[in-house]
Amino acid sequence: MRSLVVDKIASVALESEIGSEVRISPEIPCEEGVLVAVEVLNNKSRYNTLELTSGRMAQIKRGDIIVGALGHRKALFGYSGHIPEKLVPGDVIQLLNLGGVLGICDSVNPTQGQPFDCRVLGVILEFPYLGERIGIPARVGSPGQSPEDGFDFGEIPVVAIAGTCMDSGKTVAACSVISRFRHNRQIVDAFKSTGVALRRDILAMEDAGARNTGIFSDYGVVATTSDNAPDLTRMLLSSLAAERPDIIVFELGDGLLGAYGVEAILTDESIRDALSAVVLCANDPVGAWGGVQLLRDNFEIEPTVVTGPATDNAVGIEIIEKRCNVPAINALSNGAELGDLIQSSLGIEIVRAETGS
Repeated sequence: MRSLVVDKIASVALESEIGSEVRISPEIPCEEGVLVAVEVLNNKSRYNTLELTSGRMAQIKRGDIIVGALGHRKALFGYSGHIPEKLVPGDVIQLLNLGGVLGICDSVNPTQGQPFDCRVLGVILEFPYLGERIGIPARVGSPGQSPEDGFDFGEIPVVAIAGTCMDSGKTVAACSVISRFRHNRQIVDAFKSTGVALRRDILAMEDAGARNTGIFSDYGVVATTSDNAPDLTRMLLSSLAAERPDIIVFELGDGLLGAYGVEAILTDESIRDALSAVVLCANDPVGAWGGVQLLRDNFEIEPTVVTGPATDNAVGIEIIEKRCNVPAINALSNGAELGDLIQSSLGIEIVRAETGS
């Protein structure tokens, strides 16, 4: 065990009470969520920032000592990688995402260049036993939180935001809907149920007016899978419902066909029955058509509305509405209309806030 001063702590470690001076050990368990200290070995001109525990994005460079978490990633438009079977100080691994997930990179997206290489320094230790200097490996998530708890959300309306793939406008849609609900005097809580650890999206939801937010990494999960995604979604729904919001909005990270467990969530009968409205985000009309068919045929879900880049102009909107028989509204240019349509579909009266003349 030795002490180490670190330069940056990634947001994946938010729930861990560690500071700029840490204790590390060379005995590293290669398990998801274990926090490790690494030294950055190269510089990058793009995809070269790290989300800190403060939520700020900070540029990282060669020589920086950072704290991240071991995990896997299977991203369509990003780096993909896995957790190594064994790690010792001096080994080189890669930074797989902006939130601080570390692993062995298997596949690179050309638009982002090669990932940061990082030399492993040791596992971060925490000291849970009062008065004793017995360190154990620190991990992602709050102690004692588990996705095994019961599923109880009452009659609170739940709006799910799904997409055809990454970067299809899901967070933009969620924020537009949350903002409009808030202007319509609704108390909204929100969460992200699938993906790889990064708090940027739920911070955007907070900026849009969500009162409480959550994400799967709060429960020690670095990247979701079909095995854990349904349990995590139930836990997040239950924990936010306990705060008694008027509406819950949640984003399904990745796409309907992906590796993070969206299909498992929508196949789960208890979750599907809880959904009051489903918004589909798509990049183009063909994707919109395919997404609508998947929701109808595979999950017996009728989407409430289609949005995303496919609705950026009247041509896409017309094609989608004609071929899919679903309303299409752009979240960027007509966010208020989108929110009102969804709220009306929930049977909730729209009450406008009074404004001065």
